[in-house]
Amino acid sequence: MGDVELDEIGAIFAPEGLGVPGAGPLYLQLRRRLAAAIQRGQLAPCESLPAEREIAAMTGLSRVTVRKAVQELVASGQLVQRRGSGTFVAPRPGQGAGQGAGQVQLPLWRLNSFSEDMALRGKTAQTLWLERGLSEPADDEVIRLGLEPYEQVARLARVRLSDGVPLAIERSALPASVLPAPEAITHSLYDYLGARRMRPVRAVQRISAINIGGGEARLLQLPVGAAGLEIERIAYLDSGRVVEITNAIYRGDAYDFTAELRAPVAAGRATE
Repeated sequence: MGDVELDEIGAIFAPEGLGVPGAGPLYLQLRRRLAAAIQRGQLAPCESLPAEREIAAMTGLSRVTVRKAVQELVASGQLVQRRGSGTFVAPRPGQGAGQGAGQVQLPLWRLNSFSEDMALRGKTAQTLWLERGLSEPADDEVIRLGLEPYEQVARLARVRLSDGVPLAIERSALPASVLPAPEAITHSLYDYLGARRMRPVRAVQRISAINIGGGEARLLQLPVGAAGLEIERIAYLDSGRVVEITNAIYRGDAYDFTAELRAPVAAGRATE
């Protein structure tokens, strides 16, 4: 268990305090306890967790319950699982270069805002604004957003940070009819849109590997040419209307995008 003291591990996985009536399902109680231990530093970045069977024995919970709690923390990016090695606390950006994949795991099937993703990991999201205002749309924005030629777009450009570390640069364009006062966005765009019943319900994303250029590298505190990910997203309302176009640059040492794949129903039946 590395630098974590045995008495601390015993306290984290002690059966006392689990199974409290009204505190929710057992897996949720365990998940909250582990997330709190990670946030407090009792479980340090890159630290390995005991095996599922050991956690089950220490907590008195079933392995199914333990596995569900662990898998939720993996999905939220707080834990990382490595085949043949075990389960580890996710390293912070810049750590663990020799220990495998990126530091923040984001499932591709979930349409969350940056603020929501960070909150799921017990982190604080911050914003460095680069642009926030109304302007004339580019020709392609008129077509993609379905605008009339006289309509304006709201532009948001910002560096997204987590606990003071710059992780991404986001540039978004929305119809001015959806976001008439861009300066009203101080924290979460999706919270604002949700309050107006204009939050997107689905999106199409294209992810490309890039080398980050000079200006963006400086904003992300990276060397010029560092590996990164570029994501272009088109987000839709339930009605099918395009409500947001976003281009984002993510630092490659901080993100790992995951996707769950399922076989078609017919293929699944063929293997039964």
